[in-house]
Order: sequence, then structure tokens, then C-alpha cells
Amino acid sequence: MSSEAVIEAQGLGKAYLIYAKPQDRLKQMILRRRKYYQEYWAVQNVDLTIRRGEAVGIIGRNGSGKSTLLQMIAGTLRPNAGTLSIQGRVAPLLELGAGFNPEFTGRENVRLAASILGLTPRQVDERYDRILEFAGIGEFINQPVKTYSSGMYARLAFAVAAHVDADILIVDEILAVGDAAFTQKCMRFIRKFKENGTLLFVSHDTAAVNNLCDRAIWMHKGQVRAEGDPKDVSLAYHSTLYGDDDGDSFQISGRRRMAPVARRKQDFRHELIRNSDKRNLIEVFEFDPNAPSFGARGGSITNVRILGQDGGEMPVIEGGEDVTIEITCRATSAISRPIVGFLLRDRLGQNLFGDNTYLTYADRSTIVQENEEFRALFTFQMPYLPAGDYTIAAALAEGTQADHVQHHWVDEALIFRCEGSHLRYGISGLIGIPMNDISIVTGASADATNA
Repeated sequence: MSSEAVIEAQGLGKAYLIYAKPQDRLKQMILRRRKYYQEYWAVQNVDLTIRRGEAVGIIGRNGSGKSTLLQMIAGTLRPNAGTLSIQGRVAPLLELGAGFNPEFTGRENVRLAASILGLTPRQVDERYDRILEFAGIGEFINQPVKTYSSGMYARLAFAVAAHVDADILIVDEILAVGDAAFTQKCMRFIRKFKENGTLLFVSHDTAAVNNLCDRAIWMHKGQVRAEGDPKDVSLAYHSTLYGDDDGDSFQISGRRRMAPVARRKQDFRHELIRNSDKRNLIEVFEFDPNAPSFGARGGSITNVRILGQDGGEMPVIEGGEDVTIEITCRATSAISRPIVGFLLRDRLGQNLFGDNTYLTYADRSTIVQENEEFRALFTFQMPYLPAGDYTIAAALAEGTQADHVQHHWVDEALIFRCEGSHLRYGISGLIGIPMNDISIVTGASADATNA
């Protein structure tokens, strides 16, 4: 990260004029000496310095001024107070369709939006095919964007922003409307962009802010309430979400080791959860042989499935259930000491958990012959997942964990969607572990327990 400041704000403020009645607007235009309005300061007295190469997350409740602040940085709103200095080209991904003409086709809007972001007609021509490929909306590119879904809007907007050589990328909740595969494509671009560019990322998902950002800013009632390490700021923010806490009372108490307990096969609440509206139902989509992949191709992954206890493929599973991930491979040439593994990721591409076969077979000299098909099976208890989209990445390598050849890595081998959950991102964590027991002990029972 450079020490050069690319965004500097001093005393920045934005006020909106609120009129009680429509006729008060006319009165104000004629009788200027009297105020017929009230001022609402969406952003007030914000001092901000963001340096080149920083990734800064902005969190806060609805109405806290996050989007207004970003719109001023993007240049779509003018501040009423303070000063603002921007160094470099800004690519804003704000509200859906910003910069698009709803009557124009997708093709026409690509040219319009790219020119607004500073590309010359020649530069647009050079990057046109790459933009359309990144968006991946097929024949809809020839239709007016007023017919697009919110996800298609997001695809086209992000595709343009990804190809304008921006110095500063602003992302304001736009990834919340995309499908899992496209969201992960965007997250790969964002992580690569962070290597040289400056990122401003607004999200209600504090787990995403913690994962992506070097620093977090908490906006509250139009002002900066706190800034610093993303985890510290997120914890302080969450301490105020469900009450009138001032944010200073959050504490992490001392911990001591607990005696181990015997593992139970299922969460003791499993039947209660599955019979409620919080049922952790997970719909699994088919393996995509054309999913993004890479590798030396000494072998290939030909299928990935989720199996039940009876060995049958499961199109629908539940959190807390025993499942098996089956990864089927075929050796193009002989493979000595194959390693097969998987990673389960959320919609932002964060690795939630995974494993591979290396440790189990480290002391065996396994050799797979040319054209031989083989399978790796991973059996475990599926954690409870917050509602949303998830992917499984699968990989086939050869050698050891420290020194190996990656033959085939498939990024979104499986996609699945969790519809209902008793968990929430940022509050309950990224996943929920099946519990052996949960209890509240009071009064005499508590004394007896502690005796």
C-alpha cells in the first residue's frame, strides 16, 4: 500500500432540504429571506483519508449516510460543506442501472457507460468483446435494459467497470443481487484489483468486509462513529444493532477449557428445526463440466455429487445431515500419489471449510494408471448454513501438500442454494455447527452445576 492519498475529505457534508408541503418550494423560491424547509444532514463533518492500494469497508445501518458518502466520492452528488479531493479514475458500482438509459439496448449502454467512465471510442471498441464475455447475458445484450432483471443489470454494470482501468473501485451492495457463479467471478476480479487499485466496499455483510478490507469505517447518523481494524469495528457495530447500546460495552470475557463431551450423531434440535420455517433446506444443482477451471490436465475431474447415507445422489439436503461428497476423476496419464480435495465457499468466495485425501494416504504409494477412473469420497455432517448461495470447488493434484502438480482445479463444480436458516451472516458466524446440547441454568440448579 502506498502512502499517497487518493481520497481526502475535510468537514464533508451533504444536506437535503425537506419541505412539509409542495407549495413551500414555490414560497422558498420567491421569499428567500425566510426558510420554508428543514435541513436533513445525510452526511456531516466527515474527515477521511484513503491511501492508494487500501481496501476500505464502510458499514452502518440503513440511512447512516454510507451511500451518500460514496455518491459524493463518485461525483454523482455535490457536497454542501467541506472539501473533497480525488486522485485518479473512479469506477462506481452504486445503485442498479446508474448511468444506463433504460430505452437503450445492453450493447448501446456498454458504450454509454464506458464513455461516462472515461474511455475513448477506440478504447471501447478494443474492450467491447471482453466486456460482453464478462457480462455473460447472451442474446439479452440486444434487448432494452428496461427488460433486464436486477441480476442482469448487475452483470452488465460490473462488466463495464471491470474494464475501464479504474484507480478507485466503489462497490455499494451491488453483489447482493447476482447469482453465485457471477458473484464469485466478481470477487476474483476484486481481489486481483486490490493488488494495485483502491477499493471502497459498502455492505451489510460484515463477514465480507472482514474478508476483503484492510480497514473499516462505521457510519452512524451521517458521521464516522469509528474506524480501524475491520474485526474491531464490526464487533463494535454489532454490539449496537439490537439495542440502545452506545457501542462501548462490547467485551470478550476470559475463557477456560471445558471438559470434552461425547459426540452425538445429530443436533438435538434437528427435528425441531426441520419442522419449523427455519428448516435448513439446501437445493443442489448439477455438476457443470464447463465451470471455470485450470491445471496441467494429467487428469480431469469428470463429476462431483453429493450422496446420502444410502449412496444415492441427493438433489436436496439439510443442514445437520450426514452427507458424502463424491469427486470422480479420470487419469489422462499415470498419476503417482494423487490428491483429491474440495472447498466449500460462500457467495463471496470465502472458504468456509474443506479437506483432501493427502493425510489419509500419505503413507501409501498409490498409483492411478492411464485412463483409469477413480473416486474420492468425503463423508461428514453438513453444518447449518445461513440462507444464500454456495459453491464447491474441487481439485485433483499429484505429489504432496508442499510439493505438487495441480492437474485440474474446478472453481464452481457444484452450486447449491440454502433457502431457510436459523442463522444470520455476521451475527451467528459463517456456518453453524450442529450442537450436542444447549441449556440455560438458573438459581439452585446453577449452584448445583458449579459445585
